[in-house]
Amino acid sequence: MFIPTRSRFGRLARLALAVPLALAATGIVATSASAHGSVTDPPSRNYGCWEREGGTHMDPAMAQRDPMCWQAFQANPNTMWNWNGNFREGVGGRHEQVIPDDQLCSAGKTQNGLYASLDTPGPWIMKTVPHNFTLTLTDGAMHGADYMRIYVSKAGYDPTTDPLGWDDIELIKETGRYGTTGLYQADVSIPSNRTGRAVLFTIWQASHLDQPYYICSDININGTAPTQQPTQQPTQQPTQQPTQQPTQQPTQQPTQQPTQQPTQQPTQNPGTGACTATVKAASTWGNGWQGEVTVTAGSSAINGWKVTVGGASITQAWSGSYSGGTFSNAEWNGKLAAGASTTAGFIASGTPGTLTATCTAA
Repeated sequence: MFIPTRSRFGRLARLALAVPLALAATGIVATSASAHGSVTDPPSRNYGCWEREGGTHMDPAMAQRDPMCWQAFQANPNTMWNWNGNFREGVGGRHEQVIPDDQLCSAGKTQNGLYASLDTPGPWIMKTVPHNFTLTLTDGAMHGADYMRIYVSKAGYDPTTDPLGWDDIELIKETGRYGTTGLYQADVSIPSNRTGRAVLFTIWQASHLDQPYYICSDININGTAPTQQPTQQPTQQPTQQPTQQPTQQPTQQPTQQPTQQPTQQPTQNPGTGACTATVKAASTWGNGWQGEVTVTAGSSAINGWKVTVGGASITQAWSGSYSGGTFSNAEWNGKLAAGASTTAGFIASGTPGTLTATCTAA
């Protein structure tokens, strides 16, 4: 296991702490670490798309310069906003039995297929790496790790034409445990006979509960694969473009991210209507728990929403702001078409009480 030097680790830790403080200073709720994490170097597919294209994801030119990110944003932009939530629960270490072939990059199409676009074969943008390098996983929630298992795709596998299966990868590293530091690094050695385009597949087994993460990163081993991106779009493209864009994206790596984002994007100009809300506990631990509030517009569209939550001592929130027992929508998820839904998340202290949620259309 790689042990970072004090100066290097301190710099990374300071960055992880500085971003939420900077966001708080602007009045924006930080949108990520309270819950999850991902491989940030070499970047996972959706983290790379968020990092490169988060501020320009509605630019049609992305279809030419970054076609796989284009198809992912078209399928569901929340795949990128939730770049650090690609996990399953209750796997019990049976990774190969639970995650089907061709669905490794989406964690078996977890969360109703939120990450399904990451399984799509094609010319994903790669990061050039040497045969020996350091992998970095950023865990803003500081869950710790029982282990990381790191695989590389086998010679002969072509990720531009085939989705990733278990037979396509070989294990090259298994780490020991990591403490709750939030930044986990491992020295990786790829066999010397491997060059060119490949997929690095990482399983991060978080320590706080049975919650493994499944992460695909595209790499160019020794820089021998062509790096020029194609000038045509992938053959399969969703036809609908997201209609909402967050008003501000972090300029650095965030340390907090929502566990789940809207399940449906608005498809028409919102108006004024009614809404309903539900709240549930998604996971619990010793002295706290994670909850979700789902808001659904009624028979007509709404411009915004507020939800009063009972039975929870909320300490952090994302995909909305929280004050005095009431959630208010974020700028980008307030407008909902008739029947459309969105989900906000939160961290609460103690244990869940009798949970209630009352929605008012703004």
